[in-house]
Amino acid sequence: MYQYVMLEVRRTLRDASFLIFGTGMPVMMYLIFTNIGGGGDVDGWKTASMVGMAAYGALGSAMSIGTGVASDKSLGWLQQLRVTPLAPTHAVVGRAISGSVTVLPTILTVLLAGGLVNGVRMAAWQWAALVLLLWIGALPFTMLGLGNGYRLTPQGTGVVNIACLMGFAIIGGLWFPVEVMPGWIRSFGTLTPANRFADLGWAITDGHAPGLATVGVLLFWLALFGGYAVISYRRSARTV
Repeated sequence: MYQYVMLEVRRTLRDASFLIFGTGMPVMMYLIFTNIGGGGDVDGWKTASMVGMAAYGALGSAMSIGTGVASDKSLGWLQQLRVTPLAPTHAVVGRAISGSVTVLPTILTVLLAGGLVNGVRMAAWQWAALVLLLWIGALPFTMLGLGNGYRLTPQGTGVVNIACLMGFAIIGGLWFPVEVMPGWIRSFGTLTPANRFADLGWAITDGHAPGLATVGVLLFWLALFGGYAVISYRRSARTV
C-alpha cells in the first residue's frame, strides 16, 4: 500500500491549479467575511471565522479527491488497480491518505491569513493543535468524496460533492454561527460532521481539548462514510 500511496501523492502534487484555487477561495472568503464593515473583531469573530473557513476549505479539498477517482474510473485506472494484490480496504485507505496532501495547504493558508492579515493571536501549542486536528478531522469527508467518486460519473461526482459541501457549510455553521439559525436547523446542525469538525478547532481556540461528544460524532461519521467508500469501490467493479 505504501507504493500506491506515494504514487497517488505524486499525482496529486502535479495538479498545481487545484492547489492554487483550492487554497485561494477559502482565504478570499475569510478575508471578505471578516473585514466587511470596518473589520472589528466582535466576540472573537475573526478567530471563530478563521476556524470555520479553514474547516470549509479542508472539507472542500478532502471531498474533491472524489472527482479525480471518478475520472480514474472512466479512464480504466481502477480496472488496472484491481489486478494487483491490493485489497479494497487498503485501496480506499491508501487513496484517502494521499488525498490528505491536498487538505493541509488549505488549512495552513487560511490560518496564515488569520495570523498575518487579521492579527489573530494564540499560543504556539494552539496553532499546532489546530493544524493537526483539522488535518486529521477531515478524513470523514475524504471518505465521502471517495465513495461518491467510486460510485458516480465524473460529472455526477462534481455535482454531488458541491451540493454536500454547500449543505455542510451552511447547516454546519462554517460560514455563519449556528446560533443565528432557526431552532430546528440549530439542533440538526450540531449533529452534522461539518459542525463537529469545526468544533475541533473552536475548542482549541477556546483553550481546551475537544469534547467527547464531538469526537464520538466524528467517529460515527467516519465509520459511516468509510463503509460507504469501501462498498462503492467494490460495486464499481461492475461498471469499470
